[in-house]
Amino acid sequence: MYLKTWTWVVIALLTITASADALAQGPGRGFGGPGGPGGPGRGPGRGRGFGPGAGAGGGHDERHVEDHDVFHFLLENHEKITRTVKQLPNGVESLTESDDPAVVAKLKDHVKWMEYRIEKTNPIRMRDPLFAEIFRHTDKISMKRVETEKGVKVIETSDDPYVAKLIKAHAEVVSGFVNRGFDEAMKNHAVPANDAKPVAAESATFSNPVIAKYGKVAQLPAAAQQPRDGAKIVVDLTKGNDPHELNPAIEKLARFVNIYAGAGKTPAKLHLAVVLHGDATLAVLNTDAYSARFQTEGNPNLDCLHQLHEAGVEIYVCGQSLIGKHAKPEQVVVFADVAVSALTSLANLQTDGYTYLPLLK
Repeated sequence: MYLKTWTWVVIALLTITASADALAQGPGRGFGGPGGPGGPGRGPGRGRGFGPGAGAGGGHDERHVEDHDVFHFLLENHEKITRTVKQLPNGVESLTESDDPAVVAKLKDHVKWMEYRIEKTNPIRMRDPLFAEIFRHTDKISMKRVETEKGVKVIETSDDPYVAKLIKAHAEVVSGFVNRGFDEAMKNHAVPANDAKPVAAESATFSNPVIAKYGKVAQLPAAAQQPRDGAKIVVDLTKGNDPHELNPAIEKLARFVNIYAGAGKTPAKLHLAVVLHGDATLAVLNTDAYSARFQTEGNPNLDCLHQLHEAGVEIYVCGQSLIGKHAKPEQVVVFADVAVSALTSLANLQTDGYTYLPLLK
């Protein structure tokens, strides 16, 4: 698990861009050392590179193992790296060095091969929001890199105020990598506001695409593990609750339906069945039977259960539990089915290809 994290952190420490003036000085200017704010760089042909958070699945070529070994070494020795950052009106000036000759040598080796990745547009990943945003603006970044005896000095600037803000934010994050190692590497890093071109924040906007009032969800079209069309789930529901209130496990069913209908990039059809038994058994009693049993004014579960039924959810109640709790099959609401048992229902549905999901006591 930590393998990829080490890789991305080191790239963040090391990746930088070079300006056109730096390019004129010769090879090795497309990708700077650890002091740079993020690895966007320009080599011959104006290739693009980027540090941690850049590239989706890149880097798995013949050089991948060697690069990983270098990255791992540098991260293991991050406490031997020192870094200072000077704020400029339009960017930063950073100095990143080490007193350990082995660390310095690895830095230079890393820079050489990261320049190759930039020129070939072979990045590592684009998951960290800040790094991904910097990668989208490499054409507006100018950098001058000077190798020192112990490391790298970098001046990185932009004439675009927003990109300058990105440079400064990234420089702060890279300093965090140097100072905190894994603790900083585990974090995603926010993109600063673009004052010149405000962008609506991707705040959680909740909706109820199918089941109204219950199980609200936030749409996440870029998230991993999107809902798959045609999924089949059987929920084993035994949770009880205060009989005067909606059973929260039943509302979770509404959330499952809404997730498939509207939380992903595109709606996906869900085949959902629920089997109620144990303490959840009596949630399916009709209004009169429930009110008489619990001295309530109606059954607080029925509105949500009925909407689930209208959305195509199959609702089964264990006949053995029902009788065991001194209720009768005819007291069950008309849209729920009394099964011989929860055992047979769950076995049959799983045989039919349903994935088992427990909501237990």
